[in-house]
Amino acid sequence: MDFRTKKLDSIISQFNSNAETGLSPKEVEEHKKQFGANQFDEEESVSLFSKILDQLKDVTVIILILAGIISTYIAITEHPDDFSEPIVIFSIIVINVVIALRQEGKAEKALASLQSLSAPQARVIRDGQEDVVDAIELVPGDIILLEAGDQIPADARLISSGDLQVEESALTGESVPVEKDENAEIEEDSPVGDVFNTVFSGTLVTNGRAKAIVVTTGMETEMGSVANLLNSTKQGKTPLQSRMDGLGKQVSVIALIAGIIIFTLSFLQGEAFILSLMTAVSLAVAAVPETLPVIVTISLANGVKNMVDRNAIIRTIPSVETLGSASVIASDKTGTLTQNQMTIQKLWAFPHKPINVKNEFGDDEKWVLKMMSLASNAAIEDRDGEEVISGDPTETAIIRLLQKKGLQKDDLDASYPRVHEIPFDSSRKLMTTVHEIDGHYISITKGAFDRLPVEFSSITDEVGQNARDIHDSFANDALRVIAVGYKTYDTLPEDLSPEELEDGITFAGIVGMIDPPREESIQAVKEAKSAGIKTIMITGDHAATASAIANQIGIFEEGDKAITGAELGKLSDEKLKETIRDYSVYARVSPEDKIRIVKAWQSHGEVVAMTGDGVNDAPALKAADVGTAMGITGTEVAKSASDMILTDDKFDTIVHAVEEGRRVYENIKKTVYFLLSCNISEILIMLIAVIMGWGLPVIAIQLLFVNVVADGIPGFALSREKADPTIMTNEPTAKGESIFAKGGYRNIAIAALTFTITTLIGFYVGSFIDIDSSITASHEVGQTMAFLILGWSSVLHIFNARSKESIFKVGITSNMNLFWLAMLSIALITLVATVPFLAGIFNLVAISMMHWLIAIGLSLTILIVVELQKFIMRKMNKTF
Repeated sequence: MDFRTKKLDSIISQFNSNAETGLSPKEVEEHKKQFGANQFDEEESVSLFSKILDQLKDVTVIILILAGIISTYIAITEHPDDFSEPIVIFSIIVINVVIALRQEGKAEKALASLQSLSAPQARVIRDGQEDVVDAIELVPGDIILLEAGDQIPADARLISSGDLQVEESALTGESVPVEKDENAEIEEDSPVGDVFNTVFSGTLVTNGRAKAIVVTTGMETEMGSVANLLNSTKQGKTPLQSRMDGLGKQVSVIALIAGIIIFTLSFLQGEAFILSLMTAVSLAVAAVPETLPVIVTISLANGVKNMVDRNAIIRTIPSVETLGSASVIASDKTGTLTQNQMTIQKLWAFPHKPINVKNEFGDDEKWVLKMMSLASNAAIEDRDGEEVISGDPTETAIIRLLQKKGLQKDDLDASYPRVHEIPFDSSRKLMTTVHEIDGHYISITKGAFDRLPVEFSSITDEVGQNARDIHDSFANDALRVIAVGYKTYDTLPEDLSPEELEDGITFAGIVGMIDPPREESIQAVKEAKSAGIKTIMITGDHAATASAIANQIGIFEEGDKAITGAELGKLSDEKLKETIRDYSVYARVSPEDKIRIVKAWQSHGEVVAMTGDGVNDAPALKAADVGTAMGITGTEVAKSASDMILTDDKFDTIVHAVEEGRRVYENIKKTVYFLLSCNISEILIMLIAVIMGWGLPVIAIQLLFVNVVADGIPGFALSREKADPTIMTNEPTAKGESIFAKGGYRNIAIAALTFTITTLIGFYVGSFIDIDSSITASHEVGQTMAFLILGWSSVLHIFNARSKESIFKVGITSNMNLFWLAMLSIALITLVATVPFLAGIFNLVAISMMHWLIAIGLSLTILIVVELQKFIMRKMNKTF
């Protein structure tokens, strides 16, 4: 039931409670049995064993496991003194699983952080006695007492209150304290931020005191509903994980079909069953790009490091690439797009014209500002040598402007000492102070314009209407308006009541303030737009304020609309999905609304990056493709539910992170192109050679060496390739787009065919042609030639994969890490073929100088072919 709209007497009666004496011990025990403890349910954790099993289900890992098992069986039966091949295969499996587990090593701390928001203790009236109990012991019907500084332990309906203000940013995202009133009339389905007669678990009392009756505890509270959403919201796979899964399945199908074909052909050609099986194992090893997971992880990890340098901390490694695919950024307003600091924009001193505060102030403008400052309680403190203004956000804005105009509050207070104060009252929305001035006295009243007791008609109706028009113009710009008036006395009045001090005051003027947008946010939104990324605002603030900021920043485009949480609630999920693109601003929304908004955008295939700082943001952060929490203002709950944390809380940091994510994904695509060109060629080489009856050109252990050393070592350096200068003018990568899109299949096919032809030529020459009298052609010589050509050309291909541009334009040494790792790989391949001990392990033999020269010439072919391909593609205006 909705306790916010129900009559208070009815609520007290429902729980058999009493506003004065509270519950009896017997009723407390009954309510504990009925409602349970005041705590949140926790999500079950996944065991390490389950995580390992999950990794072993990967199709490429299964292929390697089967290859390892068969290789072990062959080693036992054929050569029990040599287990090098199965050891290498199983080592690669273990390394890949460990890396994958580290990738997923994020422990889910969101609920644990949420638990910490629960107040440890509460002041309660039970059986007529005031007592302090553990908050977990609270039950619906308990009467609790609250005062400034208290963390609210449960959702409670107010019985009585005095000047109560509650900071609800954890639930609403808005940092300005909310004034609470037990007599407030609440409409049904009002958002949390507009429920003024109820206080909520996990929020903080900043001013005043109250008595309230607990209406919901634990998972039934507003904070509990957030915990429930966190439990039920599951994070989907990242675009990269989906693409890599698809790649694994494609490779597996190729390996399976090729394995069956080569096993059948080998067996039919008269090979023994074991040898045919060994051939199939060799093909399986050839099909799997063993170093791809490692290189992908290194690319992502390098992206993580670069993002830290740009004020973004990545909590889940795959999110680096996901950011690069982001097509929608759903940003909070306060503190992300704006400065999170109320700032006065305009001032009107009656009877002059309104002015921008950047302009010079006349005496009347300064007098308005002085009066507002005198009637403010914001304080200036010295904290570690730094001057800090603390207090109500509205009043701190006044003091900041005072200082900008060269005036000091301490000097004002000394010149006009305060002798009396009527504190701010949320029901009157006014406060009044009395000050002494040169033996005379002045009362200053500050507050809401429509509550200021000024009789404009005593001046003229025209003046009164003009004042209202100026007020409305401020409000239409989404400015929060504060008015001030005064009354002078020759002597201190005996009657210091509000009726005396505030009646018939002289109107002085108004100020209009807002939390202004960050300058860098405007540029960042523009950059995002040029990169094909839509920016939307999801905020707990009012629609008018949010729309005004969205307009200033450039989020609003022609035809865009704003929608409130109440309006959103009237739309079905299907209707929301249908119309989601119409809206750029979502105001006064609940945690459930935020998830619906994220999922509606995702239903169109959009990759959503969402920012947030409050507990209310946590479920949507978890549901988004990339949840981004604020590092400075963010709650621990939001941080724990996020994939990325911004250490500077700035929107432009997200856009920089997107750029880094795009660079990482481009480098991963280059890695896939580089590795699969070689792997596909290895399958073709094996199949063609067996079909031709030439025997195996390379064996499993040689293939593993090529895949790990020739491909893997230089492949690591691809992670450090710089981004293309035009990377942020391209459209985002579509969620379902294949990693082979935009010419990927074609490029791999051309490179793989080049590898295949050159390697088979070398194998044939070494196996069947006596080109040197000192070395007789043999199968072993052919294998040695094939090993060298395949290894060397694979290494050289890294220079092709680096860029879409010609290697002559990019330069061979512009990435020095890559250059030296490539040289190292070439040296290791050469070493294995020339050192007798190592050559023996890899079944290689000595070859003549002529063989070496042919191998070098054939290895260089890949550079020539791909350079020609790039030249032709440029002439045809096609993407490489």
